[in-house]
Amino acid sequence: MSGHSKFANIKHKKEKNDSAKGKIFTRLGREIAVAVKEGGPDVNNNSKLKDIVAKAKSNNMPNDTIERSIKKAAGDVNSVNYEAVTYEGYGPGGTAIIVEALTDNKNRTAANIRNAFTKGNGNVGTQGCVSFMFDKKGQIIIDKEECELEADDVMMTALDAGAEDFSDEEDSYEVITAPDDFSIVRQALEDAGIPMLEADVTMIPQTWVELTDENDIKMINRTLDLLDDDDDVQNVYHNWDE
Repeated sequence: MSGHSKFANIKHKKEKNDSAKGKIFTRLGREIAVAVKEGGPDVNNNSKLKDIVAKAKSNNMPNDTIERSIKKAAGDVNSVNYEAVTYEGYGPGGTAIIVEALTDNKNRTAANIRNAFTKGNGNVGTQGCVSFMFDKKGQIIIDKEECELEADDVMMTALDAGAEDFSDEEDSYEVITAPDDFSIVRQALEDAGIPMLEADVTMIPQTWVELTDENDIKMINRTLDLLDDDDDVQNVYHNWDE
């Protein structure tokens, strides 16, 4: 995994997100709503909610906004029910793309996602057509500049908590966990005062595809931008080696 921590992409994404905080907060609000409905509003007794709250804080979502989202989800029995849906497909040059969405209208979401693939010279495939090329893992990225501990201390904290792998990259540390161990490892790092730039259960490609054709690069960027602009889309995973 060395060389593919995607730290630069995350920093770029966060900078981009800073100009569209409203959209990010809307997506996080949906995740909070789903987590509250599944496991209740008590952060200490709902590990999924606790992870999402930590994710919201890393995206600079204000505490009062987080608390309002939890209270709204817990108290409003008539609130919108979001359904989790996943789409898989191919982008230009044989790239693989997975899209996770939370939606209150599956027909609208499916049409929008199909449109994003089509406009980027790609196509939506059947369930499972590309997901076998990815491994579902917990991934935690730590910015070295923000971390006061030595690499060995960060590594031992992560591994002692149950992490599978630790990578010391040029400007970041990357911690990989099994999905079921993610919450425990993330909490251990938080308890140790280690600031996390990104912490989430994600889909990590087993192999990466390099695009050399300028039109292919233009088209995949178009697809990713269209997906990013869609309010229903929560996460997009791909194996394009940017």
